Amino acid sequence: MSGRFAKGQSGNPAGRPRKRRPHVSAFDIIFDKTLTVTQNGLERELTVEEALQIQTYQAALKGSRMAIRAVLKMIEKRELALAKQAPAPTNHIKPLSIIYDSDSANEAMRLLGVTMVDESESGYWENRPKLATWATQAAVSRPGRRTLDEKTLADARRSTLNPDCVKWPRTRINSQ
Repeated sequence: MSGRFAKGQSGNPAGRPRKRRPHVSAFDIIFDKTLTVTQNGLERELTVEEALQIQTYQAALKGSRMAIRAVLKMIEKRELALAKQAPAPTNHIKPLSIIYDSDSANEAMRLLGVTMVDESESGYWENRPKLATWATQAAVSRPGRRTLDEKTLADARRSTLNPDCVKWPRTRINSQ
């Protein structure tokens, strides 16, 4: 015989041994252990996981970037778990939506707040839209704009709701 076992006889008659315990990682075993911690003069029982979370929160408060990232991930996981537990909203009322339909550019600019009606005007100019102060300021402060002549400047002043509040350019005015 050249081998240890006779032909046809198994070297392991009992077969492969069964698993002795379920698949549990070392971290799971350690995280289930409890510690006695003294906080503010009171003794408390905490799991290792809870103690590590408290230490991570404290490190985050001290400014550790890695701890801050870990805390943000913990918060995100908690929010997702709470969202899964939250009951689905039962009221199926559609929110009110207002749709503006404007046939004119004047009305569209009024809706956007670019123009407003000057209530103090009467007669021919009554209900005539005027540019909002911010819109005129944005237009005259724009880099690369063309130079303004006296007539254009006068038209802009007349078409602005509060022309005295606009910081008009001084160097760009050409007298012709």
